[in-house]
Amino acid sequence: MVVSFSGTFLAVDWGTTNRRVFLVEGGQVVGTERDDRGVTSVGDFAAEAAGIRERFGDLPMLMAGMVGSNIGWQAAPYVPAPAGIEDLAAKLLRIDDRTAIVPGVSVTGPADVMRGEEVQLLGAVAAGLVPGDSLLAQPGTHCKWAEMEGGRIAGFTTAMTGELFALLRKYGLLSSQLSDEVNPGRAFLDGVEEGRKRDLAASLFGIRAAKLLGERADTDAASYASGLLIGSDVAARLERVGHDEVHILADRVLGGLYVAAIEAHGRRAVLVDSHAAFIAGIIAIGRIS
Repeated sequence: MVVSFSGTFLAVDWGTTNRRVFLVEGGQVVGTERDDRGVTSVGDFAAEAAGIRERFGDLPMLMAGMVGSNIGWQAAPYVPAPAGIEDLAAKLLRIDDRTAIVPGVSVTGPADVMRGEEVQLLGAVAAGLVPGDSLLAQPGTHCKWAEMEGGRIAGFTTAMTGELFALLRKYGLLSSQLSDEVNPGRAFLDGVEEGRKRDLAASLFGIRAAKLLGERADTDAASYASGLLIGSDVAARLERVGHDEVHILADRVLGGLYVAAIEAHGRRAVLVDSHAAFIAGIIAIGRIS
């Protein structure tokens, strides 16, 4: 018999490099665990699921994220946008009678996809953390910008902002200059301003030139480079939407950088608890599955 996920169950946010397990009882999280057992670290997913059940209880398990990708347990389908909670619940990929994966969401023209973020987006609305009609940003390795209409994901864009910064830090001409921590101070805001008015490729080389000419200390280079990338990302997104307010699903450190960049563009930014949004979303999906 196929079980539902409306009572006590295990919710798993299973990403590429990290995994978080939540024990849900009566609509509340009563236990949690976070580790580095992302999908790229796992060979036997059935054994991993069994291990989670050994630690938390032999319960139904509802998963989301890269566990449903072509590098995960099984490839779950994409639900085309516009998509709401009911659409995701109707397309769960059933591994067995009590184990399932939430589908991702896709758009075309141009093509884009998401896995895991859709639970946070819809959960933020379901929990009343954001309005049903709003612009949401989910910073990270790949930053998602989603437009919500009537509480559903109407469309979205993915920007490889975080990955580009990581690559610049590790490889190439600028790597030796970008070792310091990033903070939303003057250098970061200077980068944001530069990112909204000059092409990104030229501005990045300017980091090297500024060092050679003694115009900027290397201690500020990482913050400036981050400001360039985030500023360019923010400028491109805000140019295409009419929202005066952006809700940011992220931790306070990375989210704070986006808050600073968005406010530098004259828009209001609101930081939202991404974990609370995920829990609200996965519970809402499970309730009607």
